[in-house]
Amino acid sequence: MELASLTSSLLSSLGVAQERFDDGGLAVHSPIDGRLIGRVGAADKAATEAAIARAHAAFLAWRSVPAPRRGELVRRFGNLLREHKTDLGTLVTIETGKIRQEGLGEVQEMIDICDFACGLSRQLYGLTIASERPGHRMMEQWHPAGVVGVVSAFNFPVAVWAWNAMLAWVCGDSVVWKPSERTPLTALACRALFERACRGMAEAPAGLLEVVTGGREHAALLADDSRIAVFSATGSCGMGRALAPRVAARLGRTILELGGNNAAIVCPSADLALTERAILFAAAGTAGQRCTTLRRLFVHESIADTLLERLRAAWRRIPVGSPLDTSTLVGPLIDSGAGAAMDAALAEAKAAGGKVFGGETVAVRGCEGGCYRRPALVEMPAQHDIVRRETFAPILYAMRYSSLDEAIALHNDVPQGLASSIFTQDLAEAERFLSAAGSDCGIANVNIGPSGAEIGGAFGGEKDTGGGRESGSDAWKGYMRRATCTINYSGALPLAQGIRFGLDET
Repeated sequence: MELASLTSSLLSSLGVAQERFDDGGLAVHSPIDGRLIGRVGAADKAATEAAIARAHAAFLAWRSVPAPRRGELVRRFGNLLREHKTDLGTLVTIETGKIRQEGLGEVQEMIDICDFACGLSRQLYGLTIASERPGHRMMEQWHPAGVVGVVSAFNFPVAVWAWNAMLAWVCGDSVVWKPSERTPLTALACRALFERACRGMAEAPAGLLEVVTGGREHAALLADDSRIAVFSATGSCGMGRALAPRVAARLGRTILELGGNNAAIVCPSADLALTERAILFAAAGTAGQRCTTLRRLFVHESIADTLLERLRAAWRRIPVGSPLDTSTLVGPLIDSGAGAAMDAALAEAKAAGGKVFGGETVAVRGCEGGCYRRPALVEMPAQHDIVRRETFAPILYAMRYSSLDEAIALHNDVPQGLASSIFTQDLAEAERFLSAAGSDCGIANVNIGPSGAEIGGAFGGEKDTGGGRESGSDAWKGYMRRATCTINYSGALPLAQGIRFGLDET
């Protein structure tokens, strides 16, 4: 079936009204073959402000609904995702170019965060704190923050939004979502499923989810609006630098998930068969278009020749093709611009003395309008400037090291600080890597690659990655406001720090 017809059929099965995706100024093309698959109307400034107003009104009602009932709405949404996992996963594949397994995996990630958030709705704990004043009780409470603005990127069009939205909803917030202009159709599908989840639940007000389709100017409108209590944005470091000052100018709160230039260190004791498999997925999965993609590899000089030859053999066997073909492991880049950036990076690496293996254009029958590249493995003599910059494409730069201290110093010598790995059977090396003097990233793994994070742990990174945390652990606190409360039941008024202050005191 032609992709446009298949897309239309999927959207209909997911409950999206035809007029919502077949008429508008925002054209949507599939990276599979470059062809038009739909059109979506872009919101103007007035429509965006109206969406924020509806979300704020919804928040004022939703914040008073008991948290377990808020969790019930998320549970209902999760059940609908289970029911429609195949259709939504296929739509993710068509709109992003991800292979089928990854499209389905992204929807499973949504289901998992629904389960997590539903349980969390009964665990929004505060603290009781010892007071220095007799007859006083001090406690900490967490209250809903307000409207959460979510800006998501094309490479994970639904999962990362879900990390934010599910937590926001159980915390008592409403959500305004600005999806990538490249992937608005999956957002419309999620909105349709969420609207179904709200039906029959009297406590769920209209406006809990507002979707604003458009480009960078729409993200800026969310960043500037003081009704957006929490602004969560996922994308490039450049995007973060553009939007964060706008939020800061109104003293707003941000959750930023930005670029990654992730590395792995392979030690002499590493299990090379396990390491090879981990590197293959981390470097080539999603055509290198994950924020957690493995981009730098530091291999001990004693095993470098052996491992690099194994990797070159694996790179030769990678099936590149249409992501709808179940035998494909690497689909297309998002567009020709991404291909041009990859070509430019490889040229710069070669000029710096790099030995490039792979990276060539792949012709895929029936997908001539797509941008298909074989993943590239580049052996570099040193960590050149091009290695320190993130290129959003399947390029893995490999370098040799002689001591673990040297490898860790090179690992940390980049602006980004998202995800990291070490492959070793030496406990001391693993603990050194995980220590305060080891990896400076928000995610540090032993004997697994840097990509493929589970929703149970907080996701995010340091330095240019933005410092935000989404998904599991105590990331929920970012979607609430904290109140420290003191209750005096003593009948007296002792002041903190022993201060004496009164007209009858000297």
